[in-house]
Amino acid sequence: MTRTLILMRHAKSSWNKAGPDHDRPLNDRGRRSAAALGEWLHRKHYLPDEALVSSAARTMETWQRLDLDTVLRVEPQLYHADAELMLRVLRKADGKTVLVLGHNPGIADFAHLLLARPPEHPRFDAFPTCATLVCRLPATWSDAAFGCAEPLDFTVPRDLGVE
Repeated sequence: MTRTLILMRHAKSSWNKAGPDHDRPLNDRGRRSAAALGEWLHRKHYLPDEALVSSAARTMETWQRLDLDTVLRVEPQLYHADAELMLRVLRKADGKTVLVLGHNPGIADFAHLLLARPPEHPRFDAFPTCATLVCRLPATWSDAAFGCAEPLDFTVPRDLGVE
């Protein structure tokens, strides 16, 4: 029984407002990027049944702009989580296709550790804002382990014409 995982870093956030890091919103480019990634997910039929999203303002706003009709689970522990914690959260997922929306460096580390081999994309190592990896796992979520996933697709906003 295979599973499909979509790993996404939040879109570009604003540094213009004073306040806690957790509360930073997206900037204009980030809003355009998130909408473009939502269109890409729809066009490619990468539609999750469940989304596990950090509670930070920028991840929640990214989620809203993806315009996906799916079960949302806000996961406060995904805020600046490392790869090990992300794996533990993923192992509790229920959907057949799951989106995890988080932050760097954790989301990039998670993507690198989860894959048996990286996708052939020049921006994969950097995993910039709104980078999105789609991969397939050969087992149930509870059996997910580092090195078990195969990449299906990877994109960044620049690939979609967002500058």
